Amino acid sequence: QVPLVESGGGSVQAGGSLRLSCAVSGYIDNWYCLGWFRQAPGKGREAVAGISIYDTTTYADSVKGRFTISQDNAKKTLYLQMRSLKPEDTAMYYCAASLGGTYLSGGGCYGNDNYWGQGTQVTVSS
Repeated sequence: QVPLVESGGGSVQAGGSLRLSCAVSGYIDNWYCLGWFRQAPGKGREAVAGISIYDTTTYADSVKGRFTISQDNAKKTLYLQMRSLKPEDTAMYYCAASLGGTYLSGGGCYGNDNYWGQGTQVTVSS
């Protein structure tokens, strides 16, 4: 089990900004990739952004140019800076860590072993 603890969610008006954080246990260097996923009510979980140990990134088309994923190895923290938020960004956001046969694709970080945080809610009102 790998504890991942998200924070930074909340309610904001359309056009506003939020920054999500995810505290990762152990050393980030041990993980090939980290990422953010989200799930809106009544919908499946979708990839938002992923980042590799080499800082290579991938974003879902729906968030490109608005969201930025980054990591701080010293602080063992993953971030998601979200700008120009839209009502359709409303969802529960989950931090994820993957290792073993990992790859980045279409905004996601995937691997043989995947770990998830419990999520933080983001609500964007129009």
